[in-house]
Amino acid sequence: MTPSPINHASSDWEQGGPERLYVLTGGRRASGRRADIDLVTLVVARAAARPEMQPEHAAILRMCHYPLSMAEISAYLKLPFSVVAVLVSDLLADSLVEVRATVTATIPDPELLEAVMYGLQRL
Repeated sequence: MTPSPINHASSDWEQGGPERLYVLTGGRRASGRRADIDLVTLVVARAAARPEMQPEHAAILRMCHYPLSMAEISAYLKLPFSVVAVLVSDLLADSLVEVRATVTATIPDPELLEAVMYGLQRL
């Protein structure tokens, strides 16, 4: 027995089908600070959720009272990273959240490391 088209469409909507994702983002892509946002970027709420907000925007503000990574937000909301990036970009544009770039460790010069190792071996 095949499922009816209505039940199938409803299931796709609930499971994050392309139509739902399109509606959530308004067909937009993240812009502006999007280049600064990656999976490990931390997001912190700077304002409380308001009743008139889109439910997903409000959920992000409620869950980000302490820093959460974009990957965590995406997992909690069960939405793709690209959609969460659009939602966070919206909040960022309205100054409702702050994003914190990840700390990138720089690898010291290999020659310096060898010199340190040699010095330690001589001790």
